[in-house]
Amino acid sequence: MLMTVNQATATSVGSAVVEARKLGLTFQTNDGPVRALSDVNLTINKGEFVSFIGPSGCGKTTFLRVIADLEQPTEGTISINGMTPEQARQARAYGYVFQAAALFPWRTIESNVGLPLEIIGLSKAEQQERIKRTMDLVNLTGFEKKYPWQLSGGMQQRASIARALAFDADLLLMDEPFGALDEIVRDHLNEQLLRLWRQTNKTICFVTHSIPEAVYLSTRIVVMSPRPGRVTDVIESTLPTERPLDIRESPEFLAIAARVRDGLRAGHSYED
Repeated sequence: MLMTVNQATATSVGSAVVEARKLGLTFQTNDGPVRALSDVNLTINKGEFVSFIGPSGCGKTTFLRVIADLEQPTEGTISINGMTPEQARQARAYGYVFQAAALFPWRTIESNVGLPLEIIGLSKAEQQERIKRTMDLVNLTGFEKKYPWQLSGGMQQRASIARALAFDADLLLMDEPFGALDEIVRDHLNEQLLRLWRQTNKTICFVTHSIPEAVYLSTRIVVMSPRPGRVTDVIESTLPTERPLDIRESPEFLAIAARVRDGLRAGHSYED
């Protein structure tokens, strides 16, 4: 069954990881105010994989940045595990994976993954234990001493995911991490990300422009309108937890993808 926005945001409130109510954000620019987000109401529960999809400039990344305390809302409220975004950032309650891997070329892969652990002052033993564990999770064992330029784009992005996981936070924020990769590599990383999510039970917020990617990965898909960004639909996936790539050929998958596509068309005029 596909759930409506109100139904989806009302479930399991007690286990809410992210809770936004009447959230809005207006940027002040030299050309005047720009309203990026408007009246966003959304609850993301523990262990969910929630994808955000919408046209460019609809506020998907902005919403992730609000969760991460990189942007501050001008209206409404948002909490992360019952804390403000600032408190959550200080508590290192999330990991963030950006669109580019952003690895330092002069550091080995293991020292890139361990950089945040150095900064927060963990012991060498604890750093090594976490680095090993997260490198295992993303299937990069054996590449610890390599440098970023010696790895493919997909492997570099897996190292970026390992770096975010090294905090061992329950919440993982991912801003279109596979958008620049070719389709074959992207499919492979989608499979690996699903396996990692099942292994770790992290809560994942994932920004994408790809309908098949959103449907394949998610327990819920949040469809957003053009600026000012609003949540126009929240679609509950009925796909099984185990998802081989060929599930994308199934009628159930195609029905969910069609609803996402219809939601995007309804909220966006391509003649504007």
